[in-house]
Amino acid sequence: MIKDPARHKIKMAKKKAARDKIMATKTTERGLIIVHTGKGKGKSSAAFGMVFRCIAHRIPCAVVQFIKGGMKTGERDLITSEFSDTCQFYTMGEGFTWETQDRIRDIQLTQEAWEKARSLIVDDHLKLVLLDEINIAIRYGYLDIEEVCDFLASSRPENTHVILTGRNAHDRIIEMADLVTEMALVKHPFRSGVKAQPGIEF
Repeated sequence: MIKDPARHKIKMAKKKAARDKIMATKTTERGLIIVHTGKGKGKSSAAFGMVFRCIAHRIPCAVVQFIKGGMKTGERDLITSEFSDTCQFYTMGEGFTWETQDRIRDIQLTQEAWEKARSLIVDDHLKLVLLDEINIAIRYGYLDIEEVCDFLASSRPENTHVILTGRNAHDRIIEMADLVTEMALVKHPFRSGVKAQPGIEF
């Protein structure tokens, strides 16, 4: 740590010059495939942060939820009540698989969600599409990984961002992604008997 203000200023000026030089080489702008995965909390929360950024910039976007069911959530209630003109929102699942206990029904709903997702992704009016918990649907075999990857590679408009969330992202998804963040579980209140709470989990 540099405590002398003059030395600190010189060091920060050098750092800024180096940073500006790096930034000058970053000139490409295009749609990204973004993956939030891992066992830690915050995958969907981080993705919705990007959705709300789009809303703030009046950038048309959409959300398709593959697993979550009819349970009320803060993000869905806020978007559908206040920002439906900017963000389309589709909750296509009926809850976690251990709740539904009906694999055939889960697969049917997942296929319907994927059909909706494809129609949104190819709509070049939309600039960001969040596929919430699609990684789980792929892991359970509800969706074919080759179909998903081929579609994203061949049919996604050049300037459309697609976010895929859910733990255990498939290696093919990770390989084709531009940005991958893995949430690591260090500590979780659930292990101490604390239930899911409004504003934190939903």
